[in-house]
Amino acid sequence: MMPAPAPRIAMTFGDFSGIGPELAVRLLAEPGNLDKAQVLALVSREEFDRACAAAGVTVPVADSPTTGAVNLVGSPRQDIEVEVAKTSVAAGARVMEDLEKALAMFKDGQVDSIMFLPLNKTSLHLAGMHEEDELRWFAKELGFDGFTSELNFVPGLTTSRVTSHIPISEVAQHISAGRVRQAIQLLNQVVLGTGVDKPRIAVAALNPHAGENGQFGCEEIDHIAPGVELAREVDGIDVKGPFPSDTLFIKARDGQFDGVVTMYHDQGQIAVKLMGFDKGVTVQGGLPVPIATPAHGTAYEIVGKNVAHLGPSQRAFDISVGLGAQTAESRTA
Repeated sequence: MMPAPAPRIAMTFGDFSGIGPELAVRLLAEPGNLDKAQVLALVSREEFDRACAAAGVTVPVADSPTTGAVNLVGSPRQDIEVEVAKTSVAAGARVMEDLEKALAMFKDGQVDSIMFLPLNKTSLHLAGMHEEDELRWFAKELGFDGFTSELNFVPGLTTSRVTSHIPISEVAQHISAGRVRQAIQLLNQVVLGTGVDKPRIAVAALNPHAGENGQFGCEEIDHIAPGVELAREVDGIDVKGPFPSDTLFIKARDGQFDGVVTMYHDQGQIAVKLMGFDKGVTVQGGLPVPIATPAHGTAYEIVGKNVAHLGPSQRAFDISVGLGAQTAESRTA
């Protein structure tokens, strides 16, 4: 059998006022990375050369998508000046138009996944993004109204959420067996894409002591446990729970689970950031297109110093490769 072609990844350099461009070229200069995928970078040659010079790296360039070199496909707003280390309309508009082009490339079958370097939400909102986060913006741009969830990765653990950027007072009313099942399905699919053959999934409870048989709340009995059972019995997923969240992440840290489904934003984020704040990756889960990014910001305080840790970007790239390979395979099936 012929080996599967390397996945094609659309890479945007993130917010040009931050550390995105320097991280991007350092990542592409890492030995072996350009052999894993065909990278199509949304920058001009001038921007690319300037970033390489600033980072002190050399990266081969190709005229068309291939492995071993990066293909520069340009940007709708390439070469527009943005002020370094400051939020601005120009910086946010550049990010949005680059991501719009990357989505169009996916829709046209030109790429299999998208990776973007860090962006700044203030600049995005200055430039006209009205959604609370980029995941909802992606869903709007794609016309997608299905279940979505940010997934967060640190080495050895991935989390998904049943609810995300909503007030804590509204969390319980948004929990249902169907949404719990969808969060489990999504987490299982993405962990498979990272190379785990049989993901072991755990589900966190909402209430203290997992509700203590209804004494402290009935969400576990009415919604969470039925969702777990559906995912296990109908979908065949290796999933257990709900477990009290104050002890669950100790088990996850010790390697008993590959992924944890949480009920709300901070329930998982606190644990993930304690386990590996400088190693995190975010995947925009549930969308028709795989999209990954390092789980940190634009780091204005260190722009131009070439001291930003490359680990999260490397993991985001590797996850983009794995998920992109899934997309490429499904397109040829």
